[in-house]
Amino acid sequence: MAMYTMGIDIGSATSKVVILKDGKDMVAKIVVPVGAGTSGPERALAEAFAVSGLSRDDIQRTIATGYGRIMFKDADKQVSEITCHARGVHHLFPDVRTIIDIGGQDAKVIKMSPQGIITNFVMNDKCAAGTGRFLDVMARVLEVDIDNLGDLSAQSEEAVTISSTCTVFAESEVISQLANNIKTADIAAGVHESVVRRVSGLAARLGCEPRVVFTGGVAKNYGVVRTLENSLKMPVSVSEDAQLTGALGAAILAYEELFKEATVSQI
Repeated sequence: MAMYTMGIDIGSATSKVVILKDGKDMVAKIVVPVGAGTSGPERALAEAFAVSGLSRDDIQRTIATGYGRIMFKDADKQVSEITCHARGVHHLFPDVRTIIDIGGQDAKVIKMSPQGIITNFVMNDKCAAGTGRFLDVMARVLEVDIDNLGDLSAQSEEAVTISSTCTVFAESEVISQLANNIKTADIAAGVHESVVRRVSGLAARLGCEPRVVFTGGVAKNYGVVRTLENSLKMPVSVSEDAQLTGALGAAILAYEELFKEATVSQI
């Protein structure tokens, strides 16, 4: 009989759901672009059940993670995003040693042992600078869709420096640059460099070792990926499921708990 487990990652900007069959096959993977405090989690769940053809009664264990995990009452357990991201990334990239995750409101760097155990981590959750929210604000000022920011920065001939570390002040700085007829492509490249400076500083505090895996919504922006590789001077891996690693890790942990309980009961 198949065993179905579910992970739900409720972030500040998105809600993600992964349903696993027997701990390995993803029968549903959903990203909804609204997060904690909205209809996002319920919408993500509804889509996951529709895609998989399952119902809540078919799910044998659910683990919630992310910024809004405590507010989600339908989970069997809540687990920190650090633990879930690490488990999800290690499943996709068993040789990962450094995880860089940039979400809507925070950035984190996680160091992993060769055995897939977390050895250290550092997190910036006190300021929107260097996060997805920062990029959203800058894309709005530049009047470009956030999904096109990477394409725009690729046209840059010389990135400008965004000196302000505060999102509010950086926004004013970008507006001034536009008023001075600085090319939007050069500003976009400067915005990416600003984000990378912040997260590279976090990585430097831990010591960055390959393989480096980049996760979170910002990992979809290849302009940031390219700039990060240049800054770290090493390749950066990005999965097509980069936004789903937290939910994936939660679903895997749920399966491992069930499997362990079933094994113990048979002894």
